[in-house]
Amino acid sequence: MPFDSFWPSLSVVSRKDSFGPYINKRGNQKDGKIQPQQPKLGGTRASLYVYAMAALENMAFISNAVSLVTYFYGYMNFSLTKSATTLTNFMGTAFLLSLFGGFICDTYLPRFKACILFGLIEVVGYALLTVQAHFQVLRPFPCKDVTPSKMNQCEAADSSQAALLFTGLYLVAFGTSGVKAALPSLGADQFDGRDPKEADLLSSFFNWLLFSITIGAMFGVTFVVWISDNQGWDWGFGLSAVAVLMAVIFLCMGKSMYRHNIPAGSPFIRIMQVFVAAIRNRNLPAPTMVGELHEIHGKESGIETEILERTDQFKFLDRAAIVRSVDNALQSSTRGSWNMCTVTQVEETKILVRMLPIILSTVFMNTCLAQLQTFSIQQSNTMDRSLLGFQVPGPSIPLIPLAFMFILIPLYDRIFVPVVRKFTGIPTGIRHLQRIGVGLVLSAISMTVAGIVETHRKSVATQHNMVDSAGPLPISVFWLGIQYAIFGMADMFTLVGLLEFFYAESSAGMKSLSTAISWCSLAFGYFLSSVMVELVNKVSGGWLGSNNLNRDKLNYFYWLLAGLSIVNFGAYLACASWYRYKKVEMKQVNCNDAERKIEMGQA
Repeated sequence: MPFDSFWPSLSVVSRKDSFGPYINKRGNQKDGKIQPQQPKLGGTRASLYVYAMAALENMAFISNAVSLVTYFYGYMNFSLTKSATTLTNFMGTAFLLSLFGGFICDTYLPRFKACILFGLIEVVGYALLTVQAHFQVLRPFPCKDVTPSKMNQCEAADSSQAALLFTGLYLVAFGTSGVKAALPSLGADQFDGRDPKEADLLSSFFNWLLFSITIGAMFGVTFVVWISDNQGWDWGFGLSAVAVLMAVIFLCMGKSMYRHNIPAGSPFIRIMQVFVAAIRNRNLPAPTMVGELHEIHGKESGIETEILERTDQFKFLDRAAIVRSVDNALQSSTRGSWNMCTVTQVEETKILVRMLPIILSTVFMNTCLAQLQTFSIQQSNTMDRSLLGFQVPGPSIPLIPLAFMFILIPLYDRIFVPVVRKFTGIPTGIRHLQRIGVGLVLSAISMTVAGIVETHRKSVATQHNMVDSAGPLPISVFWLGIQYAIFGMADMFTLVGLLEFFYAESSAGMKSLSTAISWCSLAFGYFLSSVMVELVNKVSGGWLGSNNLNRDKLNYFYWLLAGLSIVNFGAYLACASWYRYKKVEMKQVNCNDAERKIEMGQA
C-alpha cells in the first residue's frame, strides 16, 4: 500500500511565466480563472473510515460472541447446553439476517446509508442489554461459582426476563447483520477492479479489512471482556454500545470521499424473471448461435457497462434469453421482462446457482468455529488461567488466534501475494477457491488437536481427583492456544477468500447480496452446531449431556467434527473443480453517461 495513497491529492501550482496566470496542474483554467477540480472519490483514503467502523463494530460484537455463553450460564442461569445453543442461535441469526441487509442495499438503500441505519439499531440492542445487566430485578439471582452437580437447583429466568434478554440480543443480531452485508461492499466499491493499479488495491482491501476486524477483536476479547468480568456486564454492554456509536460517527466523517452505489433494483426479482422466462420458453427452439440470444449493447445499456459472457453450464436457463418478438426485446431493455431476459441477466442467475455448492461446502468449517466460542470457552473456565500473577478471563483465550492473524495478515499481503503474483499473474496471488481450500484443511487439523488437548485436560482432572470439583484444574489454559492458533490461520484463509470470491464473482447489481451470502456460511455453521450438539447427545447417549465437562465426552465430539471436516473437504474439492469463473466484457459509455453516474453516486 503506497505511503502517499493515505493522503489527499494536493494541488500543485506551477511557477508563473510571461504567458499567463498561475496554472493548477490538477485543476482547469477557464476565462483566465483557475477552476477547482472535483476531489477524487474512493481509493485508500476512503477505505480508512471503513476500516475504522469494522474495527469498532467488531470489537463490540466479537467480545460478546466469545463471552455471552458465560453470561447465559452464570448470570441468566441457563444450562451448559442451553447456553451453548443460545449463543450459536444468536450468532447464526446475526449472520443469516445479513441476506436481508444485502437485499436492502442492492434494492433500496445505498450501502453507506444502510451501514448507518443498521449500526444505530445495534446500538439500541446493546443499550437494552446494558439496562438488564445493571438492574438485578430484570434478571434472576446469579448462580455462578456453584458446583456443576447443583446447577439444576438455580432459579431460572422468568418469561419477562427472557423476553428482555432476547429482544436486546436479536436487535444486536439484526443491526450487525446489516453492517456486515453493507460494509465490506462499501469498502470494495472504493476500488475499480478494471483498473490494474486499483485491482491490486482491491485485493489488499479484503486482507486489511480482516486486519481491522482482528484489531477490533483483540481489544474486544481483552479490554471489553476484562471490563465485563471485573467491572460488571452492564459496563461491558455499555462500552459495546458506545463503540458501535463511535463506529457510525467515524463512517459519517468520510461521506464526502465515498463512491456511492446506486441500488439497481431487486436481485431476487431479476433472478425470478430468468426462471419464469426459461420455463415459459421451454418449448421454443434454442438458437444455434450465441449472438441470437437477447443482449443490450452500447448506448442501450445507459450507464451499465458490465456485460457477462455466456457460459455453457445450466443451458436450460439460456432459454430465458430467446428473442420472442421485437416488442418483448424493447420491454426487456427498459424495465425487465418475465418473458425474455438478457444474457447478462441469465448469467447473473447462473453465477448465483454456481455459488451455492461452494457456500454449502464451507458451512461445516463454521460449525467447528462455533465450538471454539462455546465449549472451548467452558473448557477454559475449568483450567488454570493465571499469567504472571494476572487472572486471564476465559473468553480472552481467542486472543491467541487473533495474535497469529495480526502477524500473518501483513506477511500474507505484503510478501506472499506479491511473490506469488509474479508467477501466477493473478492480483490475489492464488485463486479465491484455492485460498478457501487451505482454510478447510487447517480447520480439520484444528479439531483433531482440540480432541487431543481435551483428552489431556480430562486426564489431569482424573489424576488429581477433581472430576466433580468447581475449582480450576492444575493445567494451563494456554494448552487451548494450539487449537485456536491453527483455526486462526484457517479463518484468515477462508473468511477473506469467501468475501473476496463472492464480491468479485457477483454481478454489479448484487454485490451486497453476494457478500451477505458469504456470511450465511457462518450462519448455517452456527445453526448446524446447535443441531449437532442435540443430535450427538441423543445418538451417543449423552456425550455432552451433563453440566460437567470432566464427565462429558467432548474429546469424542471434537474427533467426530475432525472426521466430518475431512469428508466435507472432499465435497468442496468436487464443487471447486466444477465451478467456472465469470467472464466480463466491458462496454464503453459516453462521457455524459459517466458524469451522470458520478453525480448520481454522490447524491
